[in-house]
Amino acid sequence: MSSIKQKTTNGLKWSAIERIATQAVQLIVMLILGRMLGPEAFGLVGMLAIFIAISQTFVDSGFSSALIRKQDRSEADYATTFYFNIVISLICYVLLFICAPYIADFYQQPELINLTRVLGIVVLVNAFTVVQRTRLTVAMDFKTQAKASILSVSCSTIITLILAYYNFGVWVLVGQTLSFAIFNVIFFNVFDPWLPKCGFSKSSFKELFGFGSKLLASAILATIYENIYQIIIGKLFNAGQLGLFTQAKNLSSMPAMTLTGIIQRVTYPMMSQIQNDKQALDKAYLLTLRLAAVVISPLIIGLGLVSKPLLTVLLGQEWQSAAELMTILCIGYMLYPIHAINLNLLQVKGRSDLFLKLEIIKKVITTIVLVITVPLGIKAICIGMVTQSYLALFINTYYTGKLSSLTMLKQFKALISIWLLTFGCAAVASLWYLIVGNDIIQLGLIIITALSLYFIIIKYLQSDLFDYIINAIFRKSN
Repeated sequence: MSSIKQKTTNGLKWSAIERIATQAVQLIVMLILGRMLGPEAFGLVGMLAIFIAISQTFVDSGFSSALIRKQDRSEADYATTFYFNIVISLICYVLLFICAPYIADFYQQPELINLTRVLGIVVLVNAFTVVQRTRLTVAMDFKTQAKASILSVSCSTIITLILAYYNFGVWVLVGQTLSFAIFNVIFFNVFDPWLPKCGFSKSSFKELFGFGSKLLASAILATIYENIYQIIIGKLFNAGQLGLFTQAKNLSSMPAMTLTGIIQRVTYPMMSQIQNDKQALDKAYLLTLRLAAVVISPLIIGLGLVSKPLLTVLLGQEWQSAAELMTILCIGYMLYPIHAINLNLLQVKGRSDLFLKLEIIKKVITTIVLVITVPLGIKAICIGMVTQSYLALFINTYYTGKLSSLTMLKQFKALISIWLLTFGCAAVASLWYLIVGNDIIQLGLIIITALSLYFIIIKYLQSDLFDYIINAIFRKSN
């Protein structure tokens, strides 16, 4: 096995261990807190999501992607990125602190003043891990990242549960976010200590910002539109309804974003190294698309299938209104990995300008969909999100086909059989709704039936993918 293939396989394994373990723990904690705190607490924190997310986007400013893609990166590049991250994080926090009363007035929620000022500290803390995480990603060292993240989420969980036990209300969610960020800084510096060895370099900044600025503009657009739903629902409805939407959105998106992140963070540095070999790059991307679809599609559709008994069993009756929203959103999030991988190719090709152009086109479409759906209610907003996702698929794959052999038709042919198998297994498993009335029994039988059918069919009809996944999981790393 070649060095790069070995690094990729090991990277996928450790990236999977990190993301799945971290997200699994956070999901369990979120479900516990959902029962204890109720929808309103999640709604209040959801109101601040866009402000924190935009700040984080400015702190990175596309420099991480620029560093990973760059072939001759230097210590000056890392030092320049570090100083830039710290300065921008300070500016963002000061703005959040000053704007806190205005945010509270906008939502007519006075408690958001203190929540914004305390939760905003996470922007400062996270700035201290950007370079370390990027350096480890460049080296494809995901084992160290896994150790730091798993230890961080473990320590954060203890603190979160203590706060919940003593009835700190919405501050439990703030404590969870802040403690995880702080422990991340501590453990990253324990396992991979790093300090800048030189000063700020104007030439490095100019080069990195030249590529990253377009990604920054794209990321700001994406972040605003990803979180604009929370702003609209929080303003036009109430914190409780926003909490239901936020929980439905988080639960439906978590598997897609987690598993796509596992694949993307390993394949991006790997494919950046083979960016000049067009045939090898196209082949690797097609395999990545199929792997993402075969793993993520059944999880997302299955989650939508069992949303009602799942939320009733895990969160209780007060969250049941989120089940229908969750089912709708899952249909859209099934495409998330396809979007992400197609856009990843544009970055590898160095086309951050095209990346930005696509974001602008898609956000115009999203705006039109929002104008139509907002007056019709939260359910209509969710349907609009799904519609926008499918429209975006055509746009992303069209432009990818312009830069590679991965045309829209070729991608569709590679993925359609996986999608049909997924919906077929879900349809068969859903028959248990007609036979069994108990929520817990329904949940168990549907999951067992759907997974068993899918596992057997994939083993024989997509045997190359099945073997690849099994080998990646069980092969001993050297």
